[in-house]
Amino acid sequence: MQPFYMLTAVDVRRATEPETSRATTISKLSIPSLSFATASHNPGGSVMAVDFTQPRLEAPEPKFEAKGIDIEIFRGMGQRERWVFAGAYVNKAPGGGRPVPGRCIIEGAITGWEPDDSDPAEFQGCTHTFKEVTHIAFSIDGRELFYVDVFERVLRVDGTDMFEDQRRALGI
Repeated sequence: MQPFYMLTAVDVRRATEPETSRATTISKLSIPSLSFATASHNPGGSVMAVDFTQPRLEAPEPKFEAKGIDIEIFRGMGQRERWVFAGAYVNKAPGGGRPVPGRCIIEGAITGWEPDDSDPAEFQGCTHTFKEVTHIAFSIDGRELFYVDVFERVLRVDGTDMFEDQRRALGI
């Protein structure tokens, strides 16, 4: 039976500083969505247009929301750093079991800070958005589901290197 993973806990921290855990303040995290780049082709003598898939991605935009003002987040803002988006997942399918780790390692710069409307009766949330993302590695229970690194020129999806033939064609 296919696993049925349910997210039960989250954290965001600097990869090299475990003490920067936000497990008690984070309310949401958004692992970056995957969107393959396409090249549009609309031939005048054909019956339809086609968006051909490219072996590369559109710019990802991870983000997370924390409750309260996270003053530590301003250290290094606008500079690329490695971050850990961590999750605990439980397989809810029959035969499932203990929580397993989900990890998304992201190298990028926090370039956006957006506080919610202020209300003294509620915790103010702040959304932190990343740009200049150059590395993402996502795994659940040790299984790599996705890996991309701009400088390595590697794009793997479930173990298949989508850019291997292009590197070979370039002589790299």
